[in-house]
Amino acid sequence: MTMTPGRKFYEEQLLYISAKDVDGLIDNHYNEDAVLIGFEFVVKGRDALKKYFRGYLEMLGNLEVKSTDKFRETEDTIFLEASVVTKLGPAVVYDAFVLRDGKASYHFTGVK
Repeated sequence: MTMTPGRKFYEEQLLYISAKDVDGLIDNHYNEDAVLIGFEFVVKGRDALKKYFRGYLEMLGNLEVKSTDKFRETEDTIFLEASVVTKLGPAVVYDAFVLRDGKASYHFTGVK
C-alpha cells in the first residue's frame, strides 16, 4: 500500500498503541480539544483522553491487528475497519478520525 498521510497516521497510531505509549499517542495525534466518541462514552481533552486510553489499553492487554479490512481517507478524514485480537478475544473495530492540522479533532470508535 502507498504511504499516504492518512495511512502514516494510522500506522503511527498502531505503533503508539502497541508500545502502550499513551502520552506519545495523545500528544502527537490529538489536538488539545479533541473528542473521542463511542456509543457508551464521550471523552474530551488531552488529559481525559490519556486517562481513558490508559484504562482502555489495560483492559485490552495486548492488541494485535490481524488485518485492516477497509481503509478510506480524504485530506482531513480517515475511516477504517480492522480485525483485532485482544485478551477479550477477536473483534472487528471501526474508527473514524476528523483531522485538523494533521491531528485528530474527532475520533469516532466502535466494536462489532
